[in-house]
Amino acid sequence: MTVGLFIPCYIDQLYPSAGIASLQLLEKLGCEVVFPLQQTCCGQPMANSGFAGLSKGCSRNFIMNFSKCDHIVAPSGSCVLHIREHLEDEKYTSEATHIRENIFELTEYLTDILQVEKIDASFPYVVGLHTGCHGQRGLQLSSMSELAVPAFSKPEKLLSMVRGLQLRKPERPDECCGFGGTFCVFEEAVSVKMGKDRVSEHMANEVEYITSADISCLMHMEGILKRQKKMVKTIHIAEILNAG
Repeated sequence: MTVGLFIPCYIDQLYPSAGIASLQLLEKLGCEVVFPLQQTCCGQPMANSGFAGLSKGCSRNFIMNFSKCDHIVAPSGSCVLHIREHLEDEKYTSEATHIRENIFELTEYLTDILQVEKIDASFPYVVGLHTGCHGQRGLQLSSMSELAVPAFSKPEKLLSMVRGLQLRKPERPDECCGFGGTFCVFEEAVSVKMGKDRVSEHMANEVEYITSADISCLMHMEGILKRQKKMVKTIHIAEILNAG
């Protein structure tokens, strides 16, 4: 079983430690991981801005890089959701279908496919969990508070296996951080206010770290934390699951 590791462009450029942790974690769990060197952006930024037609090159490149992999895994819920729902190519229809049906967000892959029940990791800190919108409402990584269904959270399940970690959830556990990709550019004031609200709830819980399965959300909150000169740090969940 070959696992193709897709590292989104912003992780590659700004948070490479999250990508490295994802690779090491998958290998520790026995996966045969390949990293196609010609991979690039999935095309989500263009599509979200109303220019989906300009992302055809990204789609073709993604297919060329990952179509031969049994599974594709990425440490980003939003990128996975974009590929799962929008990847298409008129010349490579079967390859695109294969990828859409076999691409997984990292925590989803660990819980649903590998069915991990134990992780050898240690992170002795107080941690706040942020639930990203794409992962929750698009990939069903966790339950939604507005629905009368049994509560569950795949990231929380994995974090519960980490030695020494104290998890503290915000009062409104599934509220958006306000990032929204290009939304934070076109609606800056609204985006910042939403981010400040998220940060304030985690601060009230006296956390030392904020983690998430989507580092784009963490990037947004990290900027707010730094401007407020707070000591709280952000960290991708892969780095916690690979710690110690």
